[in-house]
Amino acid sequence: MTIRAVVFDVYGTLVRIGERRAPYRALLARMEAAGRARQAGDAAVIMSRDLDLVGAAALLGADLSAPELAALERDLQAELASVRLFPDSLTVLQALAARGLKLGLCSNLAAPYAAPVLRLLPALDAYAWSFEVGAIKPEPAIYAHVCRQLGCEPGQVLMVGDTPEADLHGPRRYGMRSLLLRREGPRAGDVAGDTISDLGGVLAALDAV
Repeated sequence: MTIRAVVFDVYGTLVRIGERRAPYRALLARMEAAGRARQAGDAAVIMSRDLDLVGAAALLGADLSAPELAALERDLQAELASVRLFPDSLTVLQALAARGLKLGLCSNLAAPYAAPVLRLLPALDAYAWSFEVGAIKPEPAIYAHVCRQLGCEPGQVLMVGDTPEADLHGPRRYGMRSLLLRREGPRAGDVAGDTISDLGGVLAALDAV
């Protein structure tokens, strides 16, 4: 089946955070220190709802003071201000668009992290933000959402990202094509042909189809 669209993960794939503060991780750590045991689904709760940091804290039942929440919010804003594109991102997106391919994003993230991405990237054909879809990768619903927005069958869509389960195996189980981005180089267990070292590898993989 011919590939008609390419969908990208966002953080670690198209953009990076220059100044890491991890405010949501700090929120969970403070809650744990206050006696609320961390739960396996906490991250999924944060990323599958359209909430700011204060809203996420309230939903999780965080009993933090106003100064504590303000400090976390400052850390969040510092992170968001430091988001930058990888050098190859725009070039490859433009090259793919020039080939007539549809382009989309499919990302697990807390709601505030979408805004800097939208400012840095051109308008694309589809967006599957976990906080809007209400599902996180590798749940099938998020892949289904982006394929519907693109108007493509799963087998016509190539997913590219830097997390094996979310961006390589999960999409394949749904019927999509996929490539794993390893900017730092391959790791033990990586399968040749499944991985690329930069986004230019997407163009090479399409040429090889």
